[in-house]
Amino acid sequence: MKTILSAFLLLLLAAGPGKDTGFDDLPITRVQVIGSHNSYKLMLDSALFAQLKAKNPQVARGIEYSHIDLAAQLDLGLRNLEIDVYADEKGGKYAHPKGLEWEAASNPPPYDPKGEMNAPGFKVFHIQDLDFRTHCYTFADCLRQLKAWSDKHPDHYPIYITMNTKDEEIKVPGFTIPEKFTPGVMDRLDKEIVDYLGRDKVITPDDIRGRSASLESAILEGGHWPTMRQAKGKFFFIMDEPEEHRKAYIQGHPSLRGRMLFVDAPTGTPEAAFIVVNDPLRPGIADSIPVWIKKGYMVRTKADSDTEEARRNDKTRFGVACKSGAQVISTDYYYKSAYFPSDYSVSFEGGTYIRRQ
Repeated sequence: MKTILSAFLLLLLAAGPGKDTGFDDLPITRVQVIGSHNSYKLMLDSALFAQLKAKNPQVARGIEYSHIDLAAQLDLGLRNLEIDVYADEKGGKYAHPKGLEWEAASNPPPYDPKGEMNAPGFKVFHIQDLDFRTHCYTFADCLRQLKAWSDKHPDHYPIYITMNTKDEEIKVPGFTIPEKFTPGVMDRLDKEIVDYLGRDKVITPDDIRGRSASLESAILEGGHWPTMRQAKGKFFFIMDEPEEHRKAYIQGHPSLRGRMLFVDAPTGTPEAAFIVVNDPLRPGIADSIPVWIKKGYMVRTKADSDTEEARRNDKTRFGVACKSGAQVISTDYYYKSAYFPSDYSVSFEGGTYIRRQ
């Protein structure tokens, strides 16, 4: 690995959105990127949104945003995406969301015109029966879209895919009860990544751990994360879930051996490598992030949440996230809101979405 001085001499600032130049010799821990939250999400149909707003204005307020398609986000220069998945072993579980009944008054666009929701496999949307409009109905299709973009841009810098494995039941009559994420379901999740994206396109915990005793020990030893050049054309997958799902994913795979995803594991555990802190303004977090990074961890945090910062045009949280050194910063607003007046949008200096630490 080249010295920091030589890396600095080679560094050229990105010339604009989507220009991935000048970072090759830096380890990925020394590069900060901006990405999107719930990257697949489309806006609710107007009739459904109006009913939700009348019944629960706070929930409606928090989900009043949408995204351009995945390839367009990557073309723009974003290097982090988030994908939520729901298990659907037999298929058809989410093919007829209850919200379609509430949409009828506005003559909405067709839902799932190709019948993809009827096939077995993981489905992609935000909230069952409510916030279900999406750029990719299935995880398999999301992965195909990522692979197509990556194959077209083989020298792209690494892309971080944060994931939520969702199975929370909503206590509303008629709403679909999700399948639970057991260790076996987690196995199928890994298999879909291999089947539709390819093992060769993923940097896994095994790749980072090498011959070290554990994933965390490899991180703390230093030198195990790749450089940006070494990670070109690759993806990292990171599960952002609490203990129950994390345990299901780790079961039978200590130190994440054989797994495709990293997990948000506490420091001091064999699986710790990526740390997810969704709110950098929480007491003590802004001071903790630089300590974690110095030790060798990767950190993901968020610039905004639930549309609140955008509505206030408040970049305090983004500023703290940038200053903390967190390598991955997520936002809903790489563009200004299309749904309420605000000048809020997030990027680094010069309109870029990647910069040297």
